[in-house]
Amino acid sequence: MSFVISVVAVAPIRKEASHRSEMVSELLLGEYAELLVETKDFYKIKCLYDGYEGWCQRVQLAVVDEIKPTNLYLSKAISIAKINGRDCRISCGTPIYATDSVVSFGNNYQVQFPSKYAISNNEMEWNSFNIEFIAHQYINTPYLWGGKSVFGIDCSGFTQQVFKLFNIHLLRDAYQQAEMGEVIGFLQEVQCGDLAFFDNEEGIITHVGILLNSNTIIHASGKVRIDKIDTLGIINSDTGERTHTLRLIKRIVRKV
Repeated sequence: MSFVISVVAVAPIRKEASHRSEMVSELLLGEYAELLVETKDFYKIKCLYDGYEGWCQRVQLAVVDEIKPTNLYLSKAISIAKINGRDCRISCGTPIYATDSVVSFGNNYQVQFPSKYAISNNEMEWNSFNIEFIAHQYINTPYLWGGKSVFGIDCSGFTQQVFKLFNIHLLRDAYQQAEMGEVIGFLQEVQCGDLAFFDNEEGIITHVGILLNSNTIIHASGKVRIDKIDTLGIINSDTGERTHTLRLIKRIVRKV
């Protein structure tokens, strides 16, 4: 079995082996995937973190024979790594394998990670202050279908990445995340960090956001933004328009 590792800040994962194919997710610098199929220009991969499959451009990945020990750190803010001696801006949530020292990625890439914003997987206590701090790192990040970085992110990518900073594993898509955790019956009972899910006219879960309290939500819609929420759904804070219909609330982590 062979594996690949991303050697760019953000490697798009596409539905098909074509630059014109839709992006379905991403690999951040240093994230691993199983190598499934090779073509001249693309690799079909399966992400180790969430099992997502798709096609990545070959030049954005390095083939490796083994996986390095689980990283102990993540970046909690936009920072700068060096790849082969050149600066590369990296997103929140990027795995950091060593701080201020050079790590080899495959045969051709030497990566030096910064120490300034590196945090331990277990450093961030799950409480309202830290949840809001991490979530706010993504404020005004533009919405991007399949995105999961501060350079562009979708709704479930946003929730997945925020939870990742607390060493809490979420699946990739909103409908998958909706199957996790325990149901909270009333909006008045929510805690900071609970997830709110929203459906379309067919009853399909299409959107997710993080509740900050019983009447405020942070979510990726057009951009990462903070809006009002009530028992019917989300109300855009700028326009007053109702934009999403509330379906259910889930608690992934009990203690806040």
